[in-house]
Amino acid sequence: MIDRATVDRILDAARIVDVVGEFVTLRKSGVNYKGLCPFHDDRNPSFMVSPSKNICHCFVCGKGGSPAGFLMEHEQLTYPEALRWLAKKYNIEIVEKELTDEEREAQSERESMFIVNEWAKDWFHNILKNDPDGIAIGKQYFRSRSIRDDIIEKFQLGYAPQKRDALAQAAKTKGYKPEFLVKTGLCVERKEESEKRKEVTIYDRYAGRAIFPWFNISGKVVAFGGRVLDSRTKGVAQKYVNSPDSEIYHKERELYGIYQAKKAIVKEDCVFMVEGYTDVIAMHQAGIENVVANSGTALSTYQIHMLHRFTNNITLLYDGDEAGIHAAMRGTDMLLAEGMNIKVLLLPDGDDPDSFARKHSTDDLKRYIEENQTDFISFKSRLTVENVSDPVKRSEAIGGIVKSISVIPDQILRSTYITDFAHRINMKEQTLIAEMNKYIRRGIEDKEKDNARELEREQAQQPQQPQQQEAPLTLHTPTEQASSVELLLVREIVRHGEEIIFQDVETEDGGKVSFNVAQYISFDLSQDGLTFVLPIHNQILSEAVEHSDDPDFKAETYFCSHPDIQVSQLATRLAIDRHQLGGRFAAQPREGSLRQRVLHLMMDYRLDIVEHRLKEIQRQLQQVGNNMERMMQLLKEHKETKEIRDELAKRLGSDLVV
Repeated sequence: MIDRATVDRILDAARIVDVVGEFVTLRKSGVNYKGLCPFHDDRNPSFMVSPSKNICHCFVCGKGGSPAGFLMEHEQLTYPEALRWLAKKYNIEIVEKELTDEEREAQSERESMFIVNEWAKDWFHNILKNDPDGIAIGKQYFRSRSIRDDIIEKFQLGYAPQKRDALAQAAKTKGYKPEFLVKTGLCVERKEESEKRKEVTIYDRYAGRAIFPWFNISGKVVAFGGRVLDSRTKGVAQKYVNSPDSEIYHKERELYGIYQAKKAIVKEDCVFMVEGYTDVIAMHQAGIENVVANSGTALSTYQIHMLHRFTNNITLLYDGDEAGIHAAMRGTDMLLAEGMNIKVLLLPDGDDPDSFARKHSTDDLKRYIEENQTDFISFKSRLTVENVSDPVKRSEAIGGIVKSISVIPDQILRSTYITDFAHRINMKEQTLIAEMNKYIRRGIEDKEKDNARELEREQAQQPQQPQQQEAPLTLHTPTEQASSVELLLVREIVRHGEEIIFQDVETEDGGKVSFNVAQYISFDLSQDGLTFVLPIHNQILSEAVEHSDDPDFKAETYFCSHPDIQVSQLATRLAIDRHQLGGRFAAQPREGSLRQRVLHLMMDYRLDIVEHRLKEIQRQLQQVGNNMERMMQLLKEHKETKEIRDELAKRLGSDLVV
């Protein structure tokens, strides 16, 4: 458990711009900041960060929150995990008691897997630095690759001893459960049969290998890569062994080196994509830090979205052999479709980024990249169209490039590429435009078909709702769906819940009482037995009233930092106005005092309920048939409800027509 004082210290220190800036490139927009939303496929900045309120919010998907809430949603952390992340960032010490067996059992599986991976990373690293075999074998391998000690520290490289159960035994000694060693992929199970019984034994997956930890974008260890050392690679079918997919690691969602590279990517407004671990490490050692690797797999939309939050510009940096060319061609249409500007650089034959970086100084390497990288269309044209004389092959190649251009979302960029390509291959631009438009129309049609199929699947998966019996109409039944007035009332609770609107009101016994916004709304609703429609709205009201006696309670801060992610996101949405973007769009104060607003909203809320009752009575009157007794009962109820409606309307200053 983290004590309340430490929690308060963490929340006070956390700054939303710092935290969000770890994952999203932010641009100043008036008094606030804007960027591409990390929670959905955002092509136009819709994610707003407010330093003054210390919250963030996406106006498209609605996600966001306080620094802790953002981390909980983005990194899929629990509230305590988010607090620990912030404490580490701001160097705030958390002293926690040793977990008992029962408490360790109660921890989530994800948290347990992260803990095991963090321990394993430190264990591998310590073996490399301090174990005799680690120094003689593991460190010697990294020395042979000219990897410096500071880079070893930066990437937390390690070594796994050759003994097949060294890590398993060390983990067992520390009290880590075998099931999590297997689930993370650190160990593998092997079933062995003896004469008396069957036994399951676990063995280290990476025994005798150099270790490359994978850090996710927030610095958590999600996986490992293990490389057979140079002296053992001859005849080995699998030089690298990587962690299998797990609850915390999906290869298509991660990029090696993203944690170490993200700040440099923002600074340089560009990212280099290479193939392997050592390519990333060699580039860092050469002074180029804005580099990541997809480790030989095709780029996925998840990886592209991750990179797009930091930059629009990507350079594919691969070997100049056939495999490198193939790697450069993979996934490029997806990059173009996501609005990324692609350049390609194939290194001289026989060199990969690792070997090339080790041969050249930082300045020479940067100069070579700058002088030899080309835009993707030029690269693809040179490979597939130019110097091709066969009409059929040439036509197919041209069609392939036009199809790539067609997926680019920016119309001006598409037009620029088509013009350049037409000049390059000496073909009429109009011919290429007509072909491109065919691809665009086909793409739109395919997307519409996909959407229709997805809608059909969703409808087919919806369970059939049983027919509900008609509930009797009661005086204070709220509407089934929360009204906009209810949401406005909850917004006043979030923004001003602790503010006093009635001071020293005399009670029947001669005493005096004061009401803040939350207390008055709760009291007023209770007079007629009313509640809000949505449980989350009732939760916010209840907690605001509960904390009203706390002199330090500020509703907006409390709810935006709430450990319940749904409460935090709702509070953030209510705390931020769409037009709070600074400059001439700054929010204007509403007319009237806070008390007048709350009183008016409470009457509006009652009027909404009464209007709903009248509609419900009218619906039942249409279905009553020949039951005269029921009809008379409904007519009487309609008359009484209408009188209540008219009185409320009169108090609100409205004229209603029957």
